[in-house]
Amino acid sequence: MRFEDQRFLMIEKHLVPRGISNVELLASFAKVPRERFVDDKWKEYSYQDHPLQIECNQTTSQPFIIAYMMQLLDIKADDCILEIGTGSGYQTALLAELCKEVYTVERYGELSMQAREILRDLDYKNIFYKVGDGTKGWENSLPVKNDFDKIIVSAGSPNIPDSLIKQLKVGGKLVIPIGDTLSQRIILLTKDETENHIEELVPCTFVPLIGQEAWKE
Repeated sequence: MRFEDQRFLMIEKHLVPRGISNVELLASFAKVPRERFVDDKWKEYSYQDHPLQIECNQTTSQPFIIAYMMQLLDIKADDCILEIGTGSGYQTALLAELCKEVYTVERYGELSMQAREILRDLDYKNIFYKVGDGTKGWENSLPVKNDFDKIIVSAGSPNIPDSLIKQLKVGGKLVIPIGDTLSQRIILLTKDETENHIEELVPCTFVPLIGQEAWKE
């Protein structure tokens, strides 16, 4: 079966029946070729709904969890989004399809460079890259950007890093897995002028978020 056909089958089998209903989000999953972000030995599994191993002992998340977290953000076309954990670049491409700009931070330089090459080859021009501590967000980075409409974190943390909350606009949304190193729950934070609103949602398992404001090495 062609990869394109597998993409539509994934949407019909794993996303729509489980509550992914945002039309623009589903269209991005139909367009972005996950097989381009997967190692050759895993390509045949590109559109199965489970995580896949990538370099540096990291994983690219299962499509449903990516879709679930992105749908929580309620992404708008003029949003500027901060992504913590570039990883393979697959989620980065999905975000770039939906918003004005993506600012993506990756701890591992090797992963960041691989993702850049693929994303540039796919002709994405609205993505900015940083190698560094994701818990510090886009702090002291170029281009200068101090606040974001939405923030998505693709690694599990014991808490919500204060630096990320500070870089979220009032009214903005942040989605992050919170828990221990073995299991977490998806948390949705909506920033308010006086008190942030936090929702604790579905269980999940992500690789640990390493940095000054999360798990230490």
